[in-house]
Amino acid sequence: MDASGRERAGPRCIAIVGPYQSGKTSLMEACLARMGAIDRQGKVADRNTIGDASPEARAQGMSIEPNVASGDFLGERFTFVDCPGSIEFLHDMRTVLPACDAAVVVCEADDRKVPALELVMRELEEADVPRFLFLNKIDAASRRVRETLASLQRASRTPLLLRQIPIWKDGIAIGFIDLALERAFVYREYAASEVIDLPVTEVGREKEARFSMLERLADYDDELMEDLVEEIEPPRDRVFDDLSRELRDMHVVPVLFGSAERGNGVTRLLKALRHEAPRLAATRARLGVPEEGPPLAFAMKTSHNGQGGKLTLARVLRGPISEGDTVVSSRGGEARVAGIVDLKGQGQSRRTTAEEGETVAFARLDNVATSDAFAVGKERPTAIVSVAPPDPVFSLALLVRDRKDDVRLTTALGKIVEEDPSLVLEQRPDLGEMRLCGQGEMHLRVAIARLASRFGVTVDVRKPQIAYRETIRHAAQARGRHKKQSGGHGQFGDVVLHVEPLPRGEGIVFTDTITGGVVPKQYIPSVEIGVREAAEKGPLGFPVVDMKVTLTDGSYHTVDSSDMAFRAAARLAMAEMLPNAKPVLLEPMLAVEIAVPTEAMSKATAIISARRGQILGYDGRPGWLGWDLVNAMIPEAEMDDLIVELRSATAGVGSFSARFDHLAELSGKAADQVVMARAAATGG
Repeated sequence: MDASGRERAGPRCIAIVGPYQSGKTSLMEACLARMGAIDRQGKVADRNTIGDASPEARAQGMSIEPNVASGDFLGERFTFVDCPGSIEFLHDMRTVLPACDAAVVVCEADDRKVPALELVMRELEEADVPRFLFLNKIDAASRRVRETLASLQRASRTPLLLRQIPIWKDGIAIGFIDLALERAFVYREYAASEVIDLPVTEVGREKEARFSMLERLADYDDELMEDLVEEIEPPRDRVFDDLSRELRDMHVVPVLFGSAERGNGVTRLLKALRHEAPRLAATRARLGVPEEGPPLAFAMKTSHNGQGGKLTLARVLRGPISEGDTVVSSRGGEARVAGIVDLKGQGQSRRTTAEEGETVAFARLDNVATSDAFAVGKERPTAIVSVAPPDPVFSLALLVRDRKDDVRLTTALGKIVEEDPSLVLEQRPDLGEMRLCGQGEMHLRVAIARLASRFGVTVDVRKPQIAYRETIRHAAQARGRHKKQSGGHGQFGDVVLHVEPLPRGEGIVFTDTITGGVVPKQYIPSVEIGVREAAEKGPLGFPVVDMKVTLTDGSYHTVDSSDMAFRAAARLAMAEMLPNAKPVLLEPMLAVEIAVPTEAMSKATAIISARRGQILGYDGRPGWLGWDLVNAMIPEAEMDDLIVELRSATAGVGSFSARFDHLAELSGKAADQVVMARAAATGG
């Protein structure tokens, strides 16, 4: 509050979200142009917009990271954060949302995109962020808005509230009627709409639609309900107060429409944001952040600009924060604010202080991570929210083209993963490979492009190897004798080993039944070492597991026996014995849970069957009307591009989670192909 007790009218932060290619970047561009923050409205197709200006975004032709820009409208400051719409980059939206005052969900009248819209709406619902719905591309709409609204309602658990109705001419929307203002407007290209007299032919439609809107508002306002029952026209100010309150309390999702690319409907959207969107005080209350206390901010996104260093995009929840301030993060890390910059897409302008409510980038906060709260001073602040990244669904093995780049690659990958916590770097020493894991093929393609463009590290990629194992089906026995004489002390070790299979998951068990000292006790550990060394590559070319090896007999030489000799003898015995124990290949099996819209269920089950999968059961997805979960067991070797095929079959919204379950026998032609491929790769 200010000295007069009024709520501070500080800058507001608005997220622009929605499905892929719904027009989010175009809407931010239109808003900035209408505010006068940019000279002219660019077009995504012309690649001259403020958003999506990074080389990677230009290459993909889509948003792949949040884009930030600010402007003033009727004396108030707004910062817009345009979030990616692809499911592969959805985590960037999750980390932005908590500190936003409201969101504008951009969508279009396309039933095929309703499942994707539902994913976005669900994220907003779980983050408790008030939201408007902007029905874009109204100039291309081919059906009644109410029909469209009924279709879109499936995506939202909160009622959609129609704020406007279109004015049609020859099947094209040429303007709209604002149901709260009871005024009619006609669109003007790239300019504010023009007020016109309410057409006589539209009076009946307007009254019916307005009454429906007021009825919905009256569900949470008894006084308004009484007015409607008594057919008393409610004061306009109270209608706007109800709209503002019920948006803030998330009882309704107001729906406006227009054409972002033509700049239609943008001024009314900005006015709705100005009059109805919650302010910082409401956002603090939602997050449980007290009004009083040291300056505090929330880290929305981390980025590394190659030589430019680290930038942390953050919203100042209590201010001000100035250059040179020392801050402490909610994880306990301490850092010094090396600089503060305003962002306008890829553009930056320096400043010395960030005021309360502002959304800016802080330079070189090395001990502050995405989703951290950080406060000025020495006291560690309480974490505001925890935004857990999703499990990876796609992986690639990375190979540097130049060995001298190994260290640079590790450093660069650390920064890439810090930028995007939905990326995971996985080391697999058992397979001798480094893996980058993420949310899809494009997600990893963008990350690899950033390695090259920002950090100068070029890598080759390949499919990850499968951690095949082998085991035995029968018992066997063999003697291994290592004897070598080359002047002076010779080498002598002699062992008899017995092997038998164990149940899955038991690993390798070594024991001995030596009596009479035929193998001295000091050499028995060396025999075990030799056994385990030999098991690293069995007859089929893979590590051997789930067997019990017993040292039953042997002999030694008082002078020539040694640890090394008995290790060698054990390896010889294993090499002779294992091929006679009926070796069999084992492949890792994953327990997979797949989530898809119900209408895509048959496609999902067909995909599972085609990948040698076994369906264990299916059920409705809890809390998701019109969605199903399928549980299956699928070989890891069949998981390579599962997410690509799944999303292709579900308009981009299918997902899965997977975990290792067990090793299963693989035989026949499939096993032969694996063994031959291994032999070819290892040269024998």
